[in-house]
Amino acid sequence: MSDDVLVTRDLTKRYGSHAAVQSMNLRLQRGRVYGLIGRNGAGKTTLMRLISGLSIPSSGGITLFGSGVETPRQQDLARIGTLIESPTLHGAMTARQNMHLHRLMRGVPDTAVEETLLDLVGLGDTGRKRVRDFSLGMRQRLGIALALIADPQLLVLDEPVNGLDPLGVVEVRRLVRDLATERGITVLISSHNLPELFQTATDYLIIEAGELRMTLTLDELEAQTQQFLEVSAADTERLVTVLEQRFPKADARVMPDRTVRLPHHADEAEQVLRALVDADVWPTRLAREGESLESFFLSVIGGDRS
Repeated sequence: MSDDVLVTRDLTKRYGSHAAVQSMNLRLQRGRVYGLIGRNGAGKTTLMRLISGLSIPSSGGITLFGSGVETPRQQDLARIGTLIESPTLHGAMTARQNMHLHRLMRGVPDTAVEETLLDLVGLGDTGRKRVRDFSLGMRQRLGIALALIADPQLLVLDEPVNGLDPLGVVEVRRLVRDLATERGITVLISSHNLPELFQTATDYLIIEAGELRMTLTLDELEAQTQQFLEVSAADTERLVTVLEQRFPKADARVMPDRTVRLPHHADEAEQVLRALVDADVWPTRLAREGESLESFFLSVIGGDRS
């Protein structure tokens, strides 16, 4: 069985002369968490709506779950759970009543799923409190529970941590990871919080102006944004010898300009300095270097780094 959950081929969505999504080719695989990165207006929400069947492509195709059909069928779309923009909630109802209504609408026979999912997102104790009295973060959690009610194989989440306090963000992060690793659900998640996506996703899709600019795994992103300690001294050979003796796992790398990089000691400048001075090696440069997530993102989309 193929691990491909979703494949798009030249997927395009136009509004008049404007292409919100342009010739996009994606491949999402089972049990992975894909972080969708792009600034406002880049096409993130439009792409999510196309994938979820909430919008019709102008051209191109979408294949879901290896069906071999580039126009998603209703039974394929039913295997997708979505939280796009604001969740559709009935303010006069409780969380449990909202879950009950959506369960009936989706044709899910298991009544126990209502309490199970409310507990999963931390809303099991809201009792008779009406949704209109919920905080924004509580509404987001309920939206995630509703997206999971039909046990989807693909979960599409647009800014799911919006309005959550730090504890809520951690809980959603843990939930998303567990859904992927324990249930094999594929998750497509967008966020403006790059450090948060860095801690959540296994893969990254960077889009700009409706185009896919780059796809990369977490390991590849870490390599691109790795922080390191850069050291130089008058005697490079002596410098390297001391570093290897005092820090056997330092993986010291001599660069073409004769500076030495320590990729595993970016936060240990003081310890490195003490060790060098004790060995009578006086550094002419000692600084933490490396590209941040934000600067790497801007370099990919061609933004201003200033």
